[in-house]
Amino acid sequence: MTDDPRQKRRLPETLDALQLAEHHPQFRVDVERIRFSPYYSRLSAVTQVISQAGAGLAVHNRLTHSIKVAAVARGIAMHLSTRDDADGAVVAELGGADPVVVQAAAAAHDLGHPPFGHLGEQTLDRLARDRFGLAEGFEGNAQTFRIITRLDEHDRAGGGLNLTAAVRAAVLKYPWLRGEGGPRRGGASKFNFYALDEQDARAALSAYPLIERGQQTVECSIMDISDDIAYSLHDLDDFYRAGLLSAGPLAAEFRSWHRDLAALRTLPAETLAANTRTPGHSLELLWRRLREKDAWIADADAFGDAVAKVKSDVIEGLLAEPFDGSLASERVLARFTTEWIARLQSSVEVHRHPDIRAGHVSLDRSAWHEVAVLKFLHERFILERPDLTVYQRGQATVLERLVDGFTAWLDDPRDARRAPRRLLDLVELATDDYGRLGIVDGMDRLARGRGIIDYVASLTDAQAGSLDALLAGQTERLWEAGQGL
Repeated sequence: MTDDPRQKRRLPETLDALQLAEHHPQFRVDVERIRFSPYYSRLSAVTQVISQAGAGLAVHNRLTHSIKVAAVARGIAMHLSTRDDADGAVVAELGGADPVVVQAAAAAHDLGHPPFGHLGEQTLDRLARDRFGLAEGFEGNAQTFRIITRLDEHDRAGGGLNLTAAVRAAVLKYPWLRGEGGPRRGGASKFNFYALDEQDARAALSAYPLIERGQQTVECSIMDISDDIAYSLHDLDDFYRAGLLSAGPLAAEFRSWHRDLAALRTLPAETLAANTRTPGHSLELLWRRLREKDAWIADADAFGDAVAKVKSDVIEGLLAEPFDGSLASERVLARFTTEWIARLQSSVEVHRHPDIRAGHVSLDRSAWHEVAVLKFLHERFILERPDLTVYQRGQATVLERLVDGFTAWLDDPRDARRAPRRLLDLVELATDDYGRLGIVDGMDRLARGRGIIDYVASLTDAQAGSLDALLAGQTERLWEAGQGL
C-alpha cells in the first residue's frame, strides 16, 4: 500500500483488490466505486429544486447536477494543478488539486440528499430532533459522509466504500460537528459529520497537516465553488426552458433597485423583509445579507456591477426571447451557459490564508457577486412561488408519515421483525455506532431513530410516495410499488 497519506484507505485492501488497482490509480478506483454505488444511481430520481413530476418536463435532478459539478470542478483542478507560479506552489504545499479527486468529490457531494430536495432535508432534520431526540438532527452533507464511510458497502461489512483519505476529505465542505461552525461558518445547522462518524472524518483530514482545523482542503474548495457555479446556471437553464422566469418581473426588480437605491439604503432591514413583493426591496435585502455574512468580500460597487451584468446578460439578453424549443433557442442557451461557466472557471483565486468564510480556492470578488445575484433569481422568483410552496408542504407530510409509520412498526413487538430488511440493518448499524461512543442511556431510541432517518433519506422521490401509499393501504400495485424495499 502507498505511503502517501492522501491515498490511505479506511481499511487495508485485500491482495486481489490491490493487484486489480495496479493499473488504476487509487483515486480513479474511488470515482468508480462512487459511480457504481446504488446511492449514486438513485440521484437520478431525487429532486434538485423542482421534481420532474412536479414540473411536467425534463429538469435537472441530483445526478445530472452532480455530473455537471464534476465537469466544472475538473476544469478548475486541471488549471490549478499545472500552474508553476506562486499560486501553483501554494496549491502543491497544501496537498494538491488532483482532477480525479475533485471528480470523485463532486460525484459524491449530493449522495446524502433525501427525497424532495432541501425541503426533505429540513423536514427530516426536524423529525430527527423532535421524534427521536437526535440532537444532531439530519444534514445532507453529514449524511453524505455517513454514506461513503458506513451505510454503503463496497465488498465487506463495516468498510463503507473504503475511499482514500483525499476523497473523503474532499467532500467535507463543513468539516465540523453540528453547532461547532458558528455564524461565520454557515450557522449551527451546517456541518459535515455526525458524532458517530467523527473519527473517520478526523482521520481523513489528518492527511493534510497544513490545512487549519475547520478549513476545507484545496480539492474540497474547488468542488464547493463548482457546486455554486453549476447550481446558479443549470437551475436558470431549467426555469428558462419551463417558462417560469419572466423578463417583466425580473426587470422591474432590477430597474427599481437601481432607480430607488438611495432611498432603499435608508430603510431598516425589517422594512425590506416585510415588503419583498415591492420591486427592488428583495435585491437590496440580498445586498444586506451579503454584507452582514461575508464582509470579507462583499463590496457595494462589485454588487452593483454584478446586478448590471446579470441584468444585461440574463434579463435583457437570454430572457428577451422566450424559449420555444427550437434549435435556435437551444443554441442561444448553450452559448450563454458555456460562456458564463468559462468566465467563472477562469475567475478563481488561490489564498494561503483565507478568511474563515472562504476556501483556499475561491471566486474573485466580481465573480463571487455575480454568482450571488444569479442564485437570487431563482431563490426570489421560483422558490418563493405560492404554487411550489403548496406542493412542498405536501411532500413534507409524506416524509412525516413515513417516519411515524416506521416508528410505530418497529415499536410493535409482534411485527417488528417483518419490517424491511434494510431498515433493520440500518438500525443495527446505528446501534453498533452508538455503542462505540459509549452511549447507554436512551441508546435504543437513538439508534432506532437514526436508522429510520437513514432509511427514509435513502429513498427516491417516487419510492417515498409509493411507500407512503403502501403503509396507508392505499395502493393495489403491491409488488411494483414495493420493489427494492
